[in-house]
Amino acid sequence: MVLEGREMDGIGNTMQKKAAELERLAEVLVTGEQLRLRLHEAKVIKDRRHHLRTYPNCFVAKELIDWLIEHKEASDRDTAIKIVQKLLDQSIIHHVCDEHRDFKDMKLFYRFRKDDGTFPLDNEAKVFMRGQRIYEKLMNTENNLLQTREEEGKSFERTLVASEFIDWLLQEGEMPTREEAEQLGRRLLEHGIIQHVTNKNHFVDGPLLYQFRMNFRRRRRLMELLHERGRSIPESHDSPFCLRKQSSDGGNTSFLSVSPTKEIKVSVGVRRSSMSSSCGSIGYCSSGYYSSSPTLSSSPPVLCNPKSVLKRQVSPEELQRPGGPFIKKTFTIIGDAVGWGFVVRGSKPCHIQAVDPGGPAAAAGMKVCQFVVAVNGLNVLCHDYRTVSNLILTGPRTIVMEVMEEV
Repeated sequence: MVLEGREMDGIGNTMQKKAAELERLAEVLVTGEQLRLRLHEAKVIKDRRHHLRTYPNCFVAKELIDWLIEHKEASDRDTAIKIVQKLLDQSIIHHVCDEHRDFKDMKLFYRFRKDDGTFPLDNEAKVFMRGQRIYEKLMNTENNLLQTREEEGKSFERTLVASEFIDWLLQEGEMPTREEAEQLGRRLLEHGIIQHVTNKNHFVDGPLLYQFRMNFRRRRRLMELLHERGRSIPESHDSPFCLRKQSSDGGNTSFLSVSPTKEIKVSVGVRRSSMSSSCGSIGYCSSGYYSSSPTLSSSPPVLCNPKSVLKRQVSPEELQRPGGPFIKKTFTIIGDAVGWGFVVRGSKPCHIQAVDPGGPAAAAGMKVCQFVVAVNGLNVLCHDYRTVSNLILTGPRTIVMEVMEEV
């Protein structure tokens, strides 16, 4: 079914408005779930006793505020309280006895509803969670469903053909019939989880192309909950190679680029946000980075163009030449809540442009000027930094990087 003219415009506008509302809810759900997992890992959530009673899987409000400030998720206690109140308002967390509707910076016990089975599964939440599970399943299994394809003379990355997607849903036992699988696709689109690549069609069982609007694996900053931000569609795939804020005082985020000679250069860097650019769908241009305020304000991003750290570009053939001046190194890097702590740039091959001295990549031994050979076993010598970025964004938290370094 293809709709045109005013009929499609009316349906599109209504769908866009509804999708935007559901998308805001989805962002809160994803952010809350990421926080819950981090707090479990940090042992902030645990069984606690009070007045001879044990409260399982809970956290102390005051301790959570301390943790948020310590981990730079909030600049002060008032801001931290506002962030957690957002989670309470959306029924992500609650007081263990449901006696406090306002989050208080006191020694009170709160709990994530997902930890005690009281999370309200309304229709919107059910569709969202179904979409998230399907997204993760697609990313974690070997298939050729997500590919770069063309429509109307334009190239779109990571697209699904509707009929192939339905075939996959049936094969995986997600839906029993094609009709029900098509209905699921329509619900996913209406809830802002997928969209037609040119936003002209609803979901139908046929050759049309669709993309996921949301990157469920993007690590959200909690400060994003306090800011209403419009987003372009599809969601910009922000660089996973974002570097930590060195100071909370300045108006810009900065990172340190550490060269092999130990010289320290301060450059303006990327912070993860959902800002989009006019240069593409991944949030930055091929020759520059976007800097944004640490508070993720709605002011437009500032484009900067740091000079490449390379003295000269080399070819894949030169890197792999037997007896050449390059040696191969392999790093296993476990990303944290902020990212992996490095920036890639260039193409065929791309190289390490900057490394955060306090980040996971630096701890693993990564340095600037190294050339990226492979990511999680996939050779990327003939790809640009956009491809490498997508590989890491859509992959696991732990990445294995092979690089070539000049002796």
